[in-house]
Amino acid sequence: MRRGFVLPVAVLAALLLAGSLYILHMPGKTHTGPLPPLTAEEARVRDRLATHVQTLAGDIGERNLERYPALLEAAGYIERTFTDLGYAPADEPFESRGRPVRNIVAEKRGDSAVAGIVLVGAHYDSVPGSPGANDNGSGVAALLELARLLADQPLPCTVRYVAFVNEEAPYFGSPQMGSLVHAEGARARAERIRAMLSLETIGYYSDEPGSQRYPFPLNMFYPDTANFIGFVGNLGSRQLVRSALRTFRQTTAFPAEGAAVPERVPGVGWSDHWSFWQAGYRAIMVTDTAFYRYTPYHTEGDTPERVDYARTARVVAGLARVIAALAAETCGS
Repeated sequence: MRRGFVLPVAVLAALLLAGSLYILHMPGKTHTGPLPPLTAEEARVRDRLATHVQTLAGDIGERNLERYPALLEAAGYIERTFTDLGYAPADEPFESRGRPVRNIVAEKRGDSAVAGIVLVGAHYDSVPGSPGANDNGSGVAALLELARLLADQPLPCTVRYVAFVNEEAPYFGSPQMGSLVHAEGARARAERIRAMLSLETIGYYSDEPGSQRYPFPLNMFYPDTANFIGFVGNLGSRQLVRSALRTFRQTTAFPAEGAAVPERVPGVGWSDHWSFWQAGYRAIMVTDTAFYRYTPYHTEGDTPERVDYARTARVVAGLARVIAALAAETCGS
């Protein structure tokens, strides 16, 4: 090799290493080893998660504009559950393909009227042809349980819970995508959304080696066992990924991985957090990585019995601590 060629190669290698560390290096250490027994509260969360997913994906089933009555029934169930938890849910209505649809919004007002908002969202529609137990009954169930767990906890930030309609194709990325309607409305109102967490397909786990896949180049850095929950964001949301993952790892005995990567990496922006990026907000996705581990993704096989409710309950309990910490960090204690 020519001497003059060595230096550029070395510089390129150093830049690639520095870029990888910037993107992939995350605080804390993930949990390893056996999981502890569920706490009494986690056991209650597990049972409630199962009830929510069974109602949405088992009793109601496929829910989208092609199954419009089921979509309305799912919205009604979410609204009633928020009400039963002591919230006063509000509709965010709009029209899609000539029919009225709605996001459902519930808020716990913060101690400070000007501190800002931590927003937690999940889409309640399912892709045509699928009952959507994991995608995204698991995310909606988690949304409802987080609203319950944090209902009586004083926080400086307002915590807003939103069940979004029309995340699935053909609405993703369109003006009829529920989360985009909400994000653009928030920007027009100059709302101070300090952090947004999208709960997307969080209910499937496996301890089998080789059960986890990734897009290149993430497959070079992360474990091949699908036993963890992921925190994913774009480069602009890197600090939010790090803050959320740090708290989760410090407080929750459950494996967790995180990455802040360019939006062009396949799957990184494929949920409702994408809408908030478009509106200029920091937003991340919390996910089991969906089709990178879950074979029944977007099929008729995405049924309630495939969801691991015990492990999902551990994740939800940890996310409650993450949200409380974000409210304190971003809005002041």
